[in-house]
Formats: sequence, structure tokens, C-alpha cells
Amino acid sequence: MREVARTIPGRIVFSTSVGLEDQAVQHAIASAGAAVDVFTLDTGRLFPETLETLARTEQRYGMRIRVLAPDTHEIEALVARDGIAGYRVSRDARLACCEARKVRPLRRGLEGAAAWITGLRRGQSTGRADIPFAAWEETQGLVKVNPLADWTSTQLDAYIAANDVPVNPLHARGFPSIGCQPCTRAISAGEDIRAGRWWWENQDGKECGLHVRRPARAEVSA
Repeated sequence: MREVARTIPGRIVFSTSVGLEDQAVQHAIASAGAAVDVFTLDTGRLFPETLETLARTEQRYGMRIRVLAPDTHEIEALVARDGIAGYRVSRDARLACCEARKVRPLRRGLEGAAAWITGLRRGQSTGRADIPFAAWEETQGLVKVNPLADWTSTQLDAYIAANDVPVNPLHARGFPSIGCQPCTRAISAGEDIRAGRWWWENQDGKECGLHVRRPARAEVSA
């Protein structure tokens, strides 16, 4: 985290979902005292446990994490068009929900930033198997940094345990990947880590739009 802050001029942001990977990154940022703007997205449909973990994280690290919410009028229009559970009707409707509740608020959080730190790992899903440590994000016009790209789940668990990092209690109940409550279920042994996200859809490469891979102008590996 210190090296990222030293080598990349300008505002550096970290968008946290308060999941395992992001909590590890959060700990590293706080421990390093790195000048990073930390924010999270409150979609309006998060698990209560996620919000409680966010509060415990703020208390643990003595900092305020900015909370970005979707535009009220956009959500009202979306629900009026597709219904309160329209995300189940079609993949397009689900992506529209993700767009309004997550993608657009994220764009606001990234506006004017020089770099965006994430907790993405290659081991999270087949769709993330080739994630680089850093790449130019053409759409956002910034460098996207993935410091945990090559970490295994074993390394992640060991880091969290060694540093007593606050953890969402849902992880112990079979939720390795946690998103909005209506769109996340616990998984069974042997299932892909992200199998519990939008489980009614095709299982290949499911994303909400926050981390869609596009051709990168330059990538850096380590």
C-alpha cells in the first residue's frame, strides 16, 4: 500500500465490499497509513451483517468509510418498470439493477481518481483467473491495482487470522462471496466461490458490472 501511494501521483481510492479480500486490503491500508480514500456502496439491499461489519471496521481502524448510495429517483423508476424483484425476470433486468445500485455510484466514487485499489483475486472465479496486479482502466481513465491478485484463499485466511481482521459472520455460514441479500445464497462444498451470486443464472463469468474485463492498454505483472 505504501508503494502504491508512493508511485502513483494523484488521488487513490479503494472501494470496499467489506468481504474477506477487501477487509485484508483495508487492514493493509490502515497499517501502512497510506493516503487512500476508502468508500463503500450501500445498494439498499445489503445484509444486516454486512452493515454491522462496516461499523466494526470503522471502530477498529478509527476511520470513517464513505458510504455512497444510488440515486433515489433512478431506483424508483427501475422498480416501477421491472417490479420490486425484477432482477429475477431476466439477466438484462438484473444487470439494470446492478447498474443503478452499484455501477453508477461506483463511477461517482472513482471520479477524478488516479488509481483504484480492489481486492480481486484470480482464485475467486474462472472469469477472474487472469487478473493482473495492475492495469490501465480505459473506461475509468485510471490505474486499477489488484494487490491480492495471486493470493490463494489459504494465504488470505492466514493473513486475516494473524492480524485479527474484522470479518463478516456470514462467511462462517457458507457465504464466501457476499453481495445484496436477495441475490446471494450460501454455497455447498465443492461449489465455485461465486456460485452463490445470482445463482439462478448461467454459472459462467457472472459479474455485476463493477469489474468487467476490457482490453487493457498496458498491464503490469509481478
